[in-house]
Amino acid sequence: MATSATKPGKPATKPLPPPEPDTEPDEAAAPAKKKRSLLKLALLVVLPLAVAGGGGSWYFLRGETPEAPHKPGSAKAATAKTVPAKPPVFVTLEPFTVNLQQDDAGPQYLQVGLALKATDESLIEATKLHMPEIRNRVLLLLSSKKASEITSLEGKKTLSADLTREIVQPLAGTGAAKALDSVLFTSFVIQ
Repeated sequence: MATSATKPGKPATKPLPPPEPDTEPDEAAAPAKKKRSLLKLALLVVLPLAVAGGGGSWYFLRGETPEAPHKPGSAKAATAKTVPAKPPVFVTLEPFTVNLQQDDAGPQYLQVGLALKATDESLIEATKLHMPEIRNRVLLLLSSKKASEITSLEGKKTLSADLTREIVQPLAGTGAAKALDSVLFTSFVIQ
């Protein structure tokens, strides 16, 4: 018997080639690439705009600016209420009476009362320790002025700043020098 390559009863089949697509592969991928590029472009343009718009909305709607007072109920207002500000510390000095430098009006004298305004109580002890030097510096400064220099408002402000600089110098080695805020006049008489 002769053998054949095919079995009797089954026809020989060839493998079918894959079906050909209607379009070429480059043309099919082009719309998909266009969709992806449009999506990327939309994300690159729309996403930053949305973030900026959301940030701007948050800034304007939160209702607080550094200059504006805090609204009741806000977190910052709650912490500000729980931590009270320290009240200032005042140290009153004995009055000073000095002869002023002569002007056209003739001899004049100044009687002035001073108070030191501080942010810390360390100034009290420091001024007691250095009081002789502080009084000396104040007397020398006051006696070097003319009445015409210190009668105006601007002259008094300048004198207050000068007194602050003079009083801080003996306190320079202590923490009280940083605590001194200003020198205030409690009385001011020129005759």
